[in-house]
Amino acid sequence: MNAELASELRRLAAEGSTGVLHAGDGAIHLTEGTIARADCRRTTGLDRLVVEAGVATPEEWQRAEAGDLGPLLHRPQLETLALLSVFDAAYFLLAAPTIPEFHPAPPHWLAPICRIAPPTLVEECARRGDPESGPWPVTLVDRVPVVPARRIPRRRVVLTGGQAEMLAAADARRSITTIANDLGRTTFGCLTAVRELTEAGLIEPPRPISVPRHAAEPHAAAPRNLALIVPARSSPQPAAAREPDPGSAAPDRAPLSVSQPSQLPRRRTRSGTTTPVSERWKPIDREVLVRVRAALEELA
Repeated sequence: MNAELASELRRLAAEGSTGVLHAGDGAIHLTEGTIARADCRRTTGLDRLVVEAGVATPEEWQRAEAGDLGPLLHRPQLETLALLSVFDAAYFLLAAPTIPEFHPAPPHWLAPICRIAPPTLVEECARRGDPESGPWPVTLVDRVPVVPARRIPRRRVVLTGGQAEMLAAADARRSITTIANDLGRTTFGCLTAVRELTEAGLIEPPRPISVPRHAAEPHAAAPRNLALIVPARSSPQPAAAREPDPGSAAPDRAPLSVSQPSQLPRRRTRSGTTTPVSERWKPIDREVLVRVRAALEELA
């Protein structure tokens, strides 16, 4: 955890400061020493969470940001989403070794419904665990595509709704940050699901290789030839297969099936045939995605 940022938050809380604390790729808005909003480019914005949840339309949110709040502050779900957004962004901001910089500013318009004491925020972020632990540290959330496992375990796997949703969205192209934004979910929630799916053998673990700058996602401002992390395959592949030409299309994926009671069938295997490791993956089976979606709706 960034001790300097945590210490600065505690100092501003003790002084009852009002303004914006800039830290790395985000900012934390304080009103009289309490946190009213937090933003981070690696996490899903509150505007996206609000629109996806049906709390407000994009036009209503734009008017609120411009100062015309209307009835938005009186919608109970907005408070819950605002709190989730703050904890989500703060977890990633506190994980980065940045130097915070505070600027006084007027109170944020969300202050009437969202007030979080900085010590409470720091304690919750610490409770969520070490950001760099496990196969997916927070530094990878916006830099690495989520790749479903080519070969899944034979054992029975029961998925939660969030895990099923994340697995269905994994397409070997989008990062956790991008998928979370597309789904309108918190980035920490999606990161947790990917970690669990990786441990279950349903998502490929990442490994370091060198990729050109233009092959990285737009979120990652990486210098040329920076060594990033990409998911590793479960079986050895030729160098050409491990490092495809960035200008070419992403490889297709083989149909993936997950065993889940009554909704998800057991993985089918081919008898008497061996698939060469260099063979390109076939397009994903749309029926499998439909089944996963149905399972998600059952669990919701």
